Amino acid sequence: MSVGRLTLAQFRSWPHLDLDLDARPVVLAGPNGAGKTNVLEAASMLAPGRGMRGAAPADQARQGVGAGWRIRAVLDGRQIETQALPGNGREVRIDDKPAPQTALGNLLRVVWLTPAMDRLWTDAPETRRRFLDRLTLSFHPAHAEAALAYDKAMRERNRLLRDQITDPGWYRALEGQMAEAGARITRHRLSALQQVMAAQAQSPDFPAATLSLLPGEGFADDPDAADIAGRLAAMRARDLAAGRSLTGPHRADLGAVWGPQEMPAALSSTGEQKALLLSVILANARALPDLPVLLLLDEVAAHLDAERRAALYHEIGRLAAQTMLTGTGPELFDAIAPQAQMLSVARDVHGVSRLVRTPDEAGGGSHLN
Repeated sequence: MSVGRLTLAQFRSWPHLDLDLDARPVVLAGPNGAGKTNVLEAASMLAPGRGMRGAAPADQARQGVGAGWRIRAVLDGRQIETQALPGNGREVRIDDKPAPQTALGNLLRVVWLTPAMDRLWTDAPETRRRFLDRLTLSFHPAHAEAALAYDKAMRERNRLLRDQITDPGWYRALEGQMAEAGARITRHRLSALQQVMAAQAQSPDFPAATLSLLPGEGFADDPDAADIAGRLAAMRARDLAAGRSLTGPHRADLGAVWGPQEMPAALSSTGEQKALLLSVILANARALPDLPVLLLLDEVAAHLDAERRAALYHEIGRLAAQTMLTGTGPELFDAIAPQAQMLSVARDVHGVSRLVRTPDEAGGGSHLN
């Protein structure tokens, strides 16, 4: 199963785009600023959350804040629609019926890699935590509900801390809620990492990393609800002084080492860090056999040598995932072009993105109005 059609209306630089898709990889080639990434971002909105750029719905409209946008897709006969009408938040409809965003995760798993993620291993723990939770969500859609429950209880606890409330009775119930949700979050994260590492072993072309969950100060490797509740209680005095919760699953980090010397990813070369990240992304897509997978790779070929690009395209051919790639020139995709749907993208003087037909793009398949 795969996305058979993707339609954009007033999204970013695209007033309208209608793409007929099939199981072949889709390559969008064109200069920087042409609107290629905007198509991938639209596809990423078929998943729960804010998509690959993390943007607010109002910022994604082509005509600016106060305007609206709509994205539609056909997935194995199912109709998926998500939109942000003027003045409203994001809405989702499945088969023309209103649905929560979390329902998208039960139809399609979306995995992406963007240039901003190249700094993952050296960036702040918060960045790696967001990456880990997006990865975890692809395996466990219920992870979103656990995270929402944890965040809600933590906000209430932080309010008590800021107000300098010292009565332990006020804290126990909230810490119990944080502990229960936090234990689920931890189980989901550990399960996802185990599945990704198992899938990494299936590809000899990319380095396999040993991934670990670093639960934070004062926690064992796999804290349960009792451990979390006890740590929260023990930290109340320090948290009161700080006015916020300084410990818990919201402070966890993702660790990665590779090679016989167990080199930490943060100390590896730039090329090795990129290869490790790509290895994790490909393993994530490979380990999701139960639902259709959409793999979005933005400007992925730009910093890979010819040998690594060939290995990437070989791996894409082996994956049971629908793949969309972007790059500045079609020559970057020579090795995959015979098996791909090649599309050229440009932007006109008015800032409107459009598809540009070339002799190699004969036949139908995509429509621009």
